[in-house]
Amino acid sequence: MQFRVSEALTLLPFYMPEAIPGLFAGCVFANFFGGYGLPDMVFGSLATLIAAVLSRKSANIWLAALWPVVSNMLIIGTMLHMLIGEEAPLIAACVYVALGEAGACYIVGVPLMKILERRNIISRLN
Repeated sequence: MQFRVSEALTLLPFYMPEAIPGLFAGCVFANFFGGYGLPDMVFGSLATLIAAVLSRKSANIWLAALWPVVSNMLIIGTMLHMLIGEEAPLIAACVYVALGEAGACYIVGVPLMKILERRNIISRLN
């Protein structure tokens, strides 16, 4: 299980639509240097893009935080299972990815966004 603090930033599209391409490009760039190579660049970046778009359309920050969890759980969990095989059973891979993502989004991301909101650093743009 991974707990990537950077995943907290996947909540930025809820406040700023311009964060969507930035997160996508950042994910492509980061996965170029680490992870599982080309599959991670493609599927990891796709998971981030889907989560970012759905987070932008969410009614509140708590729902916005759900999309990175679901997107990564399904896409990255499946990718890990397909790349690693029986060492990463599908359900276990999905659950572990979801737990790490939920921690990053709900334990770090939501409080961070609330702090930035209270300090008027970011605001919901309609």
